[in-house]
Amino acid sequence: MLDSRLDPMAQVLLVCTGNICRSPMAEGLLRSALERRLGDRAPRVASAGTIARDGARAMPEAVEAAAELGVDISRHSARRLRREHIRDAVLIVGMAAEHRQDVRALVPEAEARTFTLKELVRLLEDGGHAEATPAARIAAAARDREAGTVRPDEDVADPLGLPLDGYRAIAAELDDWIARLVSALWDPIPAALGSGDT
Repeated sequence: MLDSRLDPMAQVLLVCTGNICRSPMAEGLLRSALERRLGDRAPRVASAGTIARDGARAMPEAVEAAAELGVDISRHSARRLRREHIRDAVLIVGMAAEHRQDVRALVPEAEARTFTLKELVRLLEDGGHAEATPAARIAAAARDREAGTVRPDEDVADPLGLPLDGYRAIAAELDDWIARLVSALWDPIPAALGSGDT
């Protein structure tokens, strides 16, 4: 069951494979965006990897690419995705469809709050943002997905093994999608939608 709102006690969980490239960059970028937007009211942000080696450091290229966007992930310590991480989160965002599927395999009841980043943003932008609270918007996105209102997934590519420019490209992509996510979850309801006009 989703919380009625995303508050400082809530947690957003970002998931990738090794928790050393995509999800640490996404975690840092989302935390920064939420703190700028919500201050002390920002939900907690964490990340994990489906096959992560606990304690591994973020890739140096990921650290540098994130730093170039003003986010420090130099102290990141990887952790393997566990059931308790999923149960503690009100929203789980995978970097690729396989991560969403891995979350569902571990905790099937988390399906309604588990999405890929691009899937969730598109669902919210296509209508879920008409709800009053972030949690209601997430629930609307899950309903729309069940109703078949979804586009094919476009995964965030894994930059592991790429040169720094590849990490920079993924960091910039994540930054854009995360800005859209924060806007779709926390912007006020558009006046036309709030009045019932479409």
